[in-house]
Amino acid sequence: MKALFIGGTGTISTAITKQLAENGCELYLLNRGTRNDDLPEGVKVITADIHDEETVAKLIEDHEFDVVADFIAFVPAHVERDYRLFKGKTKQFIFISSASAYQKPLSDYRITEGTPLSNPYWEYSRNKIASEEFLMKQYRDNGFPITIVRPSHTYSERSIPLGVQGSKGSWQVAKRMLENRPVIIHGDGTSLWTLTHSSDFAKGFIGLMGNVHAIGESVHITSDESVTWNQIHEIIADALGVKLKAVHVPSEFLDACSNYDFKGGLIGDKANTVVFDNSKLKRLVPDFVATTRVDQGIKQTVQHILKNPELQKEDPEFDAWCDKVIEALDEAIMKIKE
Repeated sequence: MKALFIGGTGTISTAITKQLAENGCELYLLNRGTRNDDLPEGVKVITADIHDEETVAKLIEDHEFDVVADFIAFVPAHVERDYRLFKGKTKQFIFISSASAYQKPLSDYRITEGTPLSNPYWEYSRNKIASEEFLMKQYRDNGFPITIVRPSHTYSERSIPLGVQGSKGSWQVAKRMLENRPVIIHGDGTSLWTLTHSSDFAKGFIGLMGNVHAIGESVHITSDESVTWNQIHEIIADALGVKLKAVHVPSEFLDACSNYDFKGGLIGDKANTVVFDNSKLKRLVPDFVATTRVDQGIKQTVQHILKNPELQKEDPEFDAWCDKVIEALDEAIMKIKE
């Protein structure tokens, strides 16, 4: 199989790239070359900015692919460009959308690919929906061989999966735990959430590559395991060897008192209970099973980050904001008790 990944070095795509390389796939990555130091042997790189359409068109002029997948398309203009570049040059085009595109608020917590797409809270999700609609129209009208993949919260060894964190990543929350300081959990922490390890996601994704039954289809790839946010934070604390000190804060309050996009990331996504039905994926990829339990995956991630100081990016602005929120809640409680 000859495949081209646009991007190929992110949280989701790195695991896929690694597994394909191990299986002998003829894999090309098209990116700017800024994160290619640890690529597996045999992976070929086309160095270019995908937004420079004219240059990319020349670089792929003599290529045809079995699969092209774009991991960094976020708005309709990106997939419109991809259509111009790859129509007639690939047997399958895979667009990485997002499970956040599913209906919010949900009419049923059990999500299938038939769940309506609608998210009034998050522009990111609406752009993914619009991109899907454009590509499906090209499939219906022009036979463009599209497959839409919807990841949910997929994580790797490079970042601890959280709901409330700052712009610099998850380390500051872990640091607060290590310092025996309270951490914020949105809501009451009892809503169900699904975390999928990138190595498991990769198995499902590779099973869809070159799969004739996946053409014209939309498929989400997630674990079958659902846990609460309280459990997720307890698992993180246990992996760090500390006792969790949790402060529960309504998502609407967090959105109202911060400059972070909690309206989209929480109210439009992580604050909702979601349980995914993966029956469609398992029909298309009969041997798919997610084998990394949340407790196992988070423990591996925490250990990896503790061993790699370059992943411990401190975020003093977020840290100070957490203290302000917690202090405000404490003052409100004391005032009401007066």
